[in-house]
Amino acid sequence: MIMTKIKHSIISTLAGLVLLAAACAPRPDFDTIITNGFVFDGAGNPWVYTDIGIKDDKIAAMGNLKDASAERTIDASGYYVTPGFIDSHSHAERGLTSSDLSHARPQLAQGITSIVVNQCGGGAIDLEKQREELLEDGTGVNVAQLVPHGNVRKEVMGEDDREAEPEEMEEMKSMIREAMEYGAFGMSTGLFYIPGYFTPTSELIELSEVVAKYGGVHQSHIRDEADGTVGFINSVEEIIEISKESGVTGIITHIKAGSPPTWGDSEEIVARIAEVRDEGVEIFTDQYPYEALSTGIIAQLVPTWAREGGNEKLRERLEDPELLERITAETRENLEREGGPDKVQFRRFSQDTTIEGKRLDEVARERNMDPTDLIIDLIQEGSPSIVLFSIGEDDIERFMTQKWNMTGSDGGLVEMDEGVPHPRNYGTFPRKIRKYVFEENLLELEDAIRSMTSLTSSVFGINDRGTLRTGMKADIVIFDPEKITDKATYAEPHQLSEGMVYVFVNGTPAIEEGEFTGELPGRVLQRGK
Repeated sequence: MIMTKIKHSIISTLAGLVLLAAACAPRPDFDTIITNGFVFDGAGNPWVYTDIGIKDDKIAAMGNLKDASAERTIDASGYYVTPGFIDSHSHAERGLTSSDLSHARPQLAQGITSIVVNQCGGGAIDLEKQREELLEDGTGVNVAQLVPHGNVRKEVMGEDDREAEPEEMEEMKSMIREAMEYGAFGMSTGLFYIPGYFTPTSELIELSEVVAKYGGVHQSHIRDEADGTVGFINSVEEIIEISKESGVTGIITHIKAGSPPTWGDSEEIVARIAEVRDEGVEIFTDQYPYEALSTGIIAQLVPTWAREGGNEKLRERLEDPELLERITAETRENLEREGGPDKVQFRRFSQDTTIEGKRLDEVARERNMDPTDLIIDLIQEGSPSIVLFSIGEDDIERFMTQKWNMTGSDGGLVEMDEGVPHPRNYGTFPRKIRKYVFEENLLELEDAIRSMTSLTSSVFGINDRGTLRTGMKADIVIFDPEKITDKATYAEPHQLSEGMVYVFVNGTPAIEEGEFTGELPGRVLQRGK
């Protein structure tokens, strides 16, 4: 009995010593060390060899860390190490609030670690509520919010084609001010859409002055990317005027020469932006690297006057024979200007999913209908969304090579079997690297990465991301230059990009050794907080 107690005592003492030794043992210097990779800092510098030490959610050290300890060491030999990509224009916020899509796998597979949402004047006005919804199930990527002008105007004065009354202006300014104080990174406008199109420039200047006081941006889907209403060049001039008069940083988002008559206008626009930037006006652009745009068929082809009051009012006008004749004629003109029915591909139409993925001319032949008459019939049933092949390649390349041009997908986040979306949802960032850096040699890799990282963070004021340096948040991408590619096509868009070996979001791997980890380490970012 005594011997048993002595044995138990010895065992307990030894166990205690083991625990004490474990407690006293030095903790690793870092959670993760990344070594042996080609490291691009995101600022446009050529690659260097340097180790990166991650501790918690930050880059804790860079340099020679061969004598440091870590829970895990990643040998990145042969791989490129960059800051996490920042999508300057995303429509993924709705998908991220769904528990089925909050993983953001299409974004992570591209190397995207942060996105900017509430674009084109649409999205949530109550940013605090949106933040709660985004974080309810967790999110795979970080989210930076804008305040959407179009929905603010709609909330205050509907979809009427008129100027705001003084009290309405004050209400809109108050809503925008509240969003900016909450932490919005700026205001988005969708001047191509209703009711944004009805907003006079003077009103936009006054609202932008509120945004400018907080250091925010004005990111705009301009009135006309083609020559359908006021013209592409005039629409760019309006953003310049707003920035000049209000002091706000202006962003012409998803910039494009969006119809054949405007092809070549990029030369004049590039020269004009360079001119005003030399005068001290902060104008930037962002872009996706595709020859097709994507929007609603109503917004793209139906005349603006017919859309006043929204789609239901449009359908009421279609019941009037005289208005129907006028709308049909002007829609036909717009279709011809965009290149004709073979340039229109149906993306999503819940009322008739059989047309999804088909071209307008194909469906018109199947139904023995005039293409414009078919458009009118379809919009009487619902709101088809389309992909439109109308962007000139020379203009894509001219805009892409400008130092003030960021990268933005304009993509959403949908179920893998939902519609036939634009491939930009899945492929924007890898496509830019593969096609325009590795295949066509249009850009140096360090310049392409800068357009995806530090340029975007500096324009929006996302000050703790976008570059690799000590103290920054550990949003880090490691990709294989031999494998990075976009797989999504216009015919089969639901295909994830390839080539990402590791993707860290706030220091946590969301992709590890090429596989999704299931972690949801993203945060909702707030400007200045």
